[in-house]
Amino acid sequence: MSMESELKPISTPTSKSDNRPLLKPDPSSPTRPDIQDLETKCAAYVRHDVYGTMGRAQIPWTEKILLGLALITLLPLRVALSLTILVVYYLICRVCTLFSKPSGDDDGEQEDYAHMGGWRQSVVVKSGMFLSRALLFVIGFYWISENYDDSEAECSNQSNEAERPGAIVSNHVSYIDILYHMSASFPSFVAKRSVGKLPLVGLISKCLGCVYVQRESKSSDFKGVSGVVNERVREAHQNKSAPVMMLFPEGTTTNGDYLLPFKTGAFLPKAPVLPVILRYPYQRFSPAWDTISGVRHVILLFCQFVNHLEVTRLPVYCPSQEEKDDPKLYADNVRKLMANKGNLTMADIGLAEKREYHAALNGLFSQS
Repeated sequence: MSMESELKPISTPTSKSDNRPLLKPDPSSPTRPDIQDLETKCAAYVRHDVYGTMGRAQIPWTEKILLGLALITLLPLRVALSLTILVVYYLICRVCTLFSKPSGDDDGEQEDYAHMGGWRQSVVVKSGMFLSRALLFVIGFYWISENYDDSEAECSNQSNEAERPGAIVSNHVSYIDILYHMSASFPSFVAKRSVGKLPLVGLISKCLGCVYVQRESKSSDFKGVSGVVNERVREAHQNKSAPVMMLFPEGTTTNGDYLLPFKTGAFLPKAPVLPVILRYPYQRFSPAWDTISGVRHVILLFCQFVNHLEVTRLPVYCPSQEEKDDPKLYADNVRKLMANKGNLTMADIGLAEKREYHAALNGLFSQS
């Protein structure tokens, strides 16, 4: 399930490269950018694991033997168990939503079941958290290290209501981020509209209360989505029974060592946020989802016997009046705090540079 959290269109110069999909080279480009220069510029997207750039590096014989064994033993088992868990949770969601009308807008584009309440919602949430953790276990995340950093409690002198976050904000490294947050707090996400129409996953995303967006659309639809997110964040802050929003303010994934500039969507409602930092220590294959296709990434991840995840949960960050008046300042201050606590390097690049880097890599490999 691929979910994005960009609440505003990306402001990039209008050029052919900005409209091209990732991993598609520009045939009209007269010269290919120097890869080393691009890797220096786009360090936040460079893979450093054994499998290297796009997962296609030459690997040692020992790694080939381990991979071969995993392909015929571990991979089929994990795929079968993962699909079983997915189907079981889909059936739970199907039963709990029977005869229940989804909430949402008039055109049905934002319908969800996150506000059902009662035993139905309790079953959906508790089973979702348990099965998400079970799925993480199946694919090798046997232990998850969770640390609570309360050294700088921003809301320590305020009321309990003020301490309730309207949104969880997290760095974005992998699609595994989604599973972890589901297992930890079962929040709502921002997702592509197509996710809501997928078999099995579509109903699950509606039970999560996902807010759907058509990222390719350039219409005023985006304003509507941003408004829905703002309302949901305020609702979560004011009502403890409302689902909290999970937002990735970077708007795209990195290799896990960097923190990109934050978009302001999560901070516009002026509500407190809960910062969470994810790190994926690795020795062979990095769970970071960058410069590598989805299928290749899933196969290599499932073939790694043990995967590691370290989580740092910071105190709820309550904005000052100055930060409430200036969402950009609010976003920048939370980003600086997360970079400091997570030992992450701040990189002032974005999706435009990622497209440029991926296109260059694709061109390089297509010529080799």
